[in-house]
Amino acid sequence: MKIYKFRFSKLITAFIYAGLALAVAAFGVNLYFAITRGLNGAVHPFYPILQYTLMGIVSVALFVILISLILSSYYAVDGKTLKTSFGIIKSKYDLEKVESIILDRETNKLSIHFDDGAFIVIVVKPEWYDDFVEAVLRANPKIDYAVKSKENTPDDDQKK
Repeated sequence: MKIYKFRFSKLITAFIYAGLALAVAAFGVNLYFAITRGLNGAVHPFYPILQYTLMGIVSVALFVILISLILSSYYAVDGKTLKTSFGIIKSKYDLEKVESIILDRETNKLSIHFDDGAFIVIVVKPEWYDDFVEAVLRANPKIDYAVKSKENTPDDDQKK
């Protein structure tokens, strides 16, 4: 099974790391307030317990989800299936149902089209496109592979 890591943009990567920092800070602030304030000043002790518990759960959940995005976002071609993993969200696609693979050179996007009209866009390093397509075609050689490129028109020649 060959694994191809998901390629996040620099902005999304920055947001993920900012979210991780925010989750750690939220957990720390929540823990600080839970220790220093405790149950004092509350009409009923249930409310601060609920507040500190929910804030702790939310910050830990955010941390776990963001870490899973970084560590477990990939595409894998395994026998007759294409497995996608985006953090904790996992999917499987039957390669027998793939109709075509299209590499659009103008937008630099690789998409897989299924026989029911659905499609997915593969987001990996452009250097891995050939290896990925080769792995999919090895699993199902009946898949059509096409490369769409921008046609050179006379107007384009004049702009240069």
